[in-house]
Amino acid sequence: MFGDISGMMGKLKEAQQKVEETKVRLNSVLVDESSSDGKVKVTLTANRQIKTISIDDSLLSDTEELEDYLILTLNKAIEKATTINENEMAVAAKAGMPNIPGMDMFK
Repeated sequence: MFGDISGMMGKLKEAQQKVEETKVRLNSVLVDESSSDGKVKVTLTANRQIKTISIDDSLLSDTEELEDYLILTLNKAIEKATTINENEMAVAAKAGMPNIPGMDMFK
């Protein structure tokens, strides 16, 4: 009914390997973001791991303002990293998927 089952299983293993390789590669893809005035700068990997945070000294005296800056800047960086991550993972998953009738959700 589905044709060559062993061939499909091989394709699925290949897809899984591609996804794992992509995850590893995304650890080296860096996303930089900064506040509109440049007082806070963050760097994340495309897997959404924070690598660096740089804070201007002028923000150190006002905790509430610093928190606001961090939240806004980190959220923007996470959004960018998530977009990159999702796009790359979709490509990796699609590349190795076997052609199963009715399973065209990756197209």
